[in-house]
Amino acid sequence: MKTDLFDYTLPPHLIATYPPLNRDGGRLLVTLPQQQKIQHHKITDLPSLLPTNCLVVANNSKVIPARLQARRPTGGAVEVLLVRLESEDDTSCTWNTLCKANKPLRIGDTLLFDNTSTATIIQSGEMGHRTLRLNVRSEAFRNYVDQQGAIPLPPYLKRDAEESDRERYQTVFAEYEGSVAAPTAGLHLTEALISEIRSNGCAVEYVTLHVGPGTFRPITAERTDEHKMDVEHYHISNAVADKINDAKNDGRPVIAIGTTTVRTLEGCAARHNGRVVAGDGATDIFISPPYPFNVVSGLLTNFHLPKSTLLCLVSAMGGREFILKAYDEAVQNEYRFYSYGDAMLVLPEDA
Repeated sequence: MKTDLFDYTLPPHLIATYPPLNRDGGRLLVTLPQQQKIQHHKITDLPSLLPTNCLVVANNSKVIPARLQARRPTGGAVEVLLVRLESEDDTSCTWNTLCKANKPLRIGDTLLFDNTSTATIIQSGEMGHRTLRLNVRSEAFRNYVDQQGAIPLPPYLKRDAEESDRERYQTVFAEYEGSVAAPTAGLHLTEALISEIRSNGCAVEYVTLHVGPGTFRPITAERTDEHKMDVEHYHISNAVADKINDAKNDGRPVIAIGTTTVRTLEGCAARHNGRVVAGDGATDIFISPPYPFNVVSGLLTNFHLPKSTLLCLVSAMGGREFILKAYDEAVQNEYRFYSYGDAMLVLPEDA
């Protein structure tokens, strides 16, 4: 499809630069694609809106303070975004990164982080990626990152990370470190909301997908099928895989919290004949209309950027024209957009 078909106009003042005062204090636009209905609710209404006996699945990846300031031996500043730990041994560790500097960075260049941590660029990749080998053990470097790194807020927030972002740009169920962007639909959920969802007869389970910087990369190709997704790594436990497959076999809806959860489940199922298989894996799945969902039947998600892969995914589930209609209604009613904004719930036919 043409990328321009996923465009819409968003007034800049609707971009939420800070989260709501309360984690569950946002608004919720409910969409029922089969009925072509749009309803206005609050996040706190979510437990009562979910289908009876559904299985809710969320992403428990944890955001690391991945944005670091380094320097060249000559003093030039270099901004480093950690993307993924590639390898480690007793004396060093290797990271995939994105680096930004005033002068070109080349293989063999040295970067200084502090008096003890130095890095050498050992490889250059596509889209600005650099592989760095550090002269310190992974554990020691991670301690440095925890102390000196900044939360990598999305660029469209146009502000530096603050101390409060260490808590608010993180879900309450975040457990396994590895993301450079939050699975933002999960930011709305509190322990109380999760408990209420379970009390209403729905199960809540977790998978892990470490979100990479590609989540912010817009589609620049003229057609969506020309866009290449970054590879992201996931883990699904045996118990959770069984529960997801049981839900599908029993005809119970699987509701994903966030597009990263959708990509985990659908990416896994696409490789295993429609079933979710436990273990570690990687996916570069790009979900765009038309797409036959194998696992997920409903979705809680934030509002996404125009011409983004995330908007394509939501459109595949709810129908492009209907989702854009819902976005237009959200704009007219001044919902808050993007990572710290309000949310949309796309419900299955039997909700």
